[in-house]
Amino acid sequence: MKVSIISIGDELLIGQVVNTNASWMSQLLVSNGMNVDKVYTISDKRADIEETLSLSLKGSDAVIITGGLGPTKDDVTKKTLCDFFNSELVEDSATFEVISDIFAKRGYPMTDTNRQQALVPKCSKVLLNKRGTAPGMWFEVGAKVVVSLPGVPFEMQYLMNEEVVPRMLEHFMVEHIIHKNLLFQGIGESFLSDRIENWELALPQNIKLAYLPKAGLLRLRLTAIGADKEALMAKIDELVKELYSMVGEYILGEDMENLAEVLAYKMKTEGKTLAVAESCSGGAIASSITQKAGASEYFKGGVVAYSNAVKENVLGVKSSTLAEHGAVSEETATEMVRGVLKLMDADYAIATTGIAGPGGGTPEKPVGTVWIAVASKDEVFAQKMTFGDDRLRVIERTANQAFANMLKLITKKLC
Repeated sequence: MKVSIISIGDELLIGQVVNTNASWMSQLLVSNGMNVDKVYTISDKRADIEETLSLSLKGSDAVIITGGLGPTKDDVTKKTLCDFFNSELVEDSATFEVISDIFAKRGYPMTDTNRQQALVPKCSKVLLNKRGTAPGMWFEVGAKVVVSLPGVPFEMQYLMNEEVVPRMLEHFMVEHIIHKNLLFQGIGESFLSDRIENWELALPQNIKLAYLPKAGLLRLRLTAIGADKEALMAKIDELVKELYSMVGEYILGEDMENLAEVLAYKMKTEGKTLAVAESCSGGAIASSITQKAGASEYFKGGVVAYSNAVKENVLGVKSSTLAEHGAVSEETATEMVRGVLKLMDADYAIATTGIAGPGGGTPEKPVGTVWIAVASKDEVFAQKMTFGDDRLRVIERTANQAFANMLKLITKKLC
């Protein structure tokens, strides 16, 4: 089953608003066995809506539209759909009640413009929006389906979960889609491809492999499609075991978004705590940790020690160490990690110090030179890395490498 997504809004095209709706919808649909094969972003123009909808219906079983359903004159989606399906607008009483209730609770008068949001094409099935004033609309074109939803994310998400996906699963015969994600670190995409070439060439036709590289991180995704869910899962498990036997030393996690999530799982499972001391990464590591709920269960805190004075006065780095070896050195990174471990009374700690650029480099220590130290109460490991001259990539790669080294220390994979 193929689904196209159409996102409507000039604000999306000019980059004023990031199109998070499409990615969220795609993840939800794919997790329910539906294949998103095309995503369009178009303007609030009648001709663009009609053209894109016609094109989508030719190649897809279902089309989901978001945006353009507000009360203002520039929101033309509903009128365009009404004409597209040769229908007329009628007032939906249930939607009108929801709108009336919302305005009454807020103490606002309801205008004629607001009331117009209760108008829907007569040929549509109304998807009652209990989170806002714009209803969702379900159209059937023979065996195919077109759905129109408001663009406000929490309203769209409510309708997708409560109305759209359940109706889709009833309407269509959906195959099972199983995804398996493996996080690799310490091996490049081409090197991994060479190592697993024979394994990859032998994959069944219904199982696809995707390489998804990021800065200092590589995700391998297996996707299996078929009618027998148990058989698909068994085959995926078998293939993953084979991968571990070939390249297991580079696999740091499964079915998680990033290494910070993997580290969080390890820390919580083992009941351990973590602290960080960051110089060149500027808080990026702590930020990644705290983006996920539940970080307080294991994360003690961090110090952004950008200046040498903070390294000395807060973390206890010796002035003689800074004078003799410099801030970007194994010795400084080691003293930073030991200092924050003691300061926060944590079980484990991470420290980073380096030159993120674009300035500050020297022939001996060029831009992109980074020292990363990880420690437990019994062991310290420091590693020098060179991450290039792009500041943001240096910071991102530093964070990913720091998480990887911490995981390797915990799992005894460090050499």
